[in-house]
Amino acid sequence: MLFQIYGDTAGFQLLGWLMVFVGLILANEIARRTKWGGIACFLILPAGLTVYFISIYAGAAMGAAWALNNPTYLYMNSWFHYAKLYAATAGCIGFMMLKYKWSIGKTEWFKVFPFLIVAINILIAVASDFESAIKGAQAMKEFGDRWWLSSENVWLYGGWWNWLNGIAGIVNIFCMTGWWGIYASRDKKDMLWPDMIWLYILAYDVWNFQYTYLNLPTHAWYCGLALLLAPTVANALWNKGGWIQNRANTLALWCMFAQVFPLFQDASVFTTIPVLYADGFMNAAVRPTLVNPVPQGVISILSLAINVLALAWIIKRSREQKKNPYKNEIFTDTKDFQLAMARAEKV
Repeated sequence: MLFQIYGDTAGFQLLGWLMVFVGLILANEIARRTKWGGIACFLILPAGLTVYFISIYAGAAMGAAWALNNPTYLYMNSWFHYAKLYAATAGCIGFMMLKYKWSIGKTEWFKVFPFLIVAINILIAVASDFESAIKGAQAMKEFGDRWWLSSENVWLYGGWWNWLNGIAGIVNIFCMTGWWGIYASRDKKDMLWPDMIWLYILAYDVWNFQYTYLNLPTHAWYCGLALLLAPTVANALWNKGGWIQNRANTLALWCMFAQVFPLFQDASVFTTIPVLYADGFMNAAVRPTLVNPVPQGVISILSLAINVLALAWIIKRSREQKKNPYKNEIFTDTKDFQLAMARAEKV
């Protein structure tokens, strides 16, 4: 068991997970099926939220009580959340440019954009992982344990597991193959990356789940499991080849929701914390006295192992085919690739 799901709120926790999972799938379908759906989700909505965020911080700077007590200001103020929201949104806009062939989306060189934006998103998380490892080491020197309180008032337990998972994230970047193998689907609903088969999706999902479990522990039940499974299920069942677009869409939309309504995860009947908090609760005002870091260590080892094995397989295939795995597609003989290409427009 990775999460504390029991007692009177267990039913709400499971219901909350289901609502997030289904809600993200539906939101992704709205965003991907029409131009106006994508424009509304990734241009109009973020623009409005940007005004909202600026207003909050301007109000807080002036000492306004409404701003100082705003949940976004209190619970979602770290650099990571804003970086992730806008990086994911930039990815969604770039993917629309490619599938609709807007402006530079028509050019061959812009096909490398998906790799670049995914790599940037991964490096943001890697930096956050390393930050937690360093602060955990500092806490060990000062307090004799690895607990440190984030700017969002969440106790994190930083250690070697963060270093391992951060390294796994860096390896994951090199597991993206066929950087220029980007296509639009014939129906214009999706940007396809056929060479990004189940192997990469598995390696990414395990790494990213562990990132959330280590660094966003009070949110991981939702942004770890539900958020990762929504695009993976869509790719597996009806949107083959569109996983990276699914992932970017659901990530951006979830970040927007979580930034505005953080108490859904932090202080409601839907709140779910991991077994890390062996005291049975997470309270910013109370330094934890007990800890269960076993899942942190085990999953980080698994994350690094899966990503290293995935990269080893990529190297093996590229050598056998005598191809550069980044300039060329190397999974063309797989079922995943062929099903994705069957959806692609003819080039």
